[in-house]
Amino acid sequence: MGRSSSDAEAWPDYICAASAVLRDLAVTSDDGAALSPADGFRQWVALAHDGHARAQRIYFIGNGASAMMASHFAADASKNAGLSAMAFNDASLLTAIANDVAFDEIFALPLARLARAGDLAIAISSSGNSPNIVRGIEAARAIGMRIVTLTGMRPDNRARAAGDLNFYVPAERYGWVECAHQLILHYWLDQYLNLYGGGAL
Repeated sequence: MGRSSSDAEAWPDYICAASAVLRDLAVTSDDGAALSPADGFRQWVALAHDGHARAQRIYFIGNGASAMMASHFAADASKNAGLSAMAFNDASLLTAIANDVAFDEIFALPLARLARAGDLAIAISSSGNSPNIVRGIEAARAIGMRIVTLTGMRPDNRARAAGDLNFYVPAERYGWVECAHQLILHYWLDQYLNLYGGGAL
């Protein structure tokens, strides 16, 4: 049997708590300095625009629901904003690297083969501790890429301080972190489109 109505979490309370984690979004720079969300988004938009002007590419990486967000926003960035963007979610590529090399390398290896200095890596991880995400960030740093991280859960997660810009959602429920990350990504891309419009061919 399901929980009784007296035990169930009320929808207004759930929505209020989920909204609070967005209001408490913490943004930091590569040296750990706190930024306002407005400044963080402004810098993120500038990274994407400056990279586009230099014919750079954006790479999105994530696992599970974050992998779907990676694909979603690579598609939207390409289709709607005219940015050169991709996600590493091809099943043959991922399973070949995981089987033949190591699962931890499924993002690091493609980045090493394809990315260039100055490209932008956007790492999406609810926990911020997934070994393949951490390795992907390390590979991106070694290449000389710019890095934006989206994390949640524990405030001391490994990815949180690894980017040029770091967006941390202070929540311990995966659903809330994932929903917040999706809204954060939409807001970033909407701000880009507001300033620079779409990418007509």
